Amino acid sequence: MTKSAFDQIAAGMNDAIAYADGATVGYETHVPAEVNLRAIRRHLQLSQPEFARKFGFSVGRIRDWEQHRTPIDASSRVLLTVIEREPEAVKRALSVRVAR
Repeated sequence: MTKSAFDQIAAGMNDAIAYADGATVGYETHVPAEVNLRAIRRHLQLSQPEFARKFGFSVGRIRDWEQHRTPIDASSRVLLTVIEREPEAVKRALSVRVAR
């Protein structure tokens, strides 16, 4: 018998909760050796200044990375991977409400 969509989602949520609670056996964090920042940015249809502003980078850093003048450090590769896969979650996490 196949699992229903609900059962699959519930199983995934249970795995995520267990991982968050410290049950990391069988899980491994993968930091990609490279990310294609230009492709990520273009997929999101953002200019360099727009991407920098939305995700907290400097425009100069974006240019340096895209032109391969400086390598992308590991923590930035992690963030860029999350932006690539879940840009809306990153936007929500980084958004600040401005009082008027």
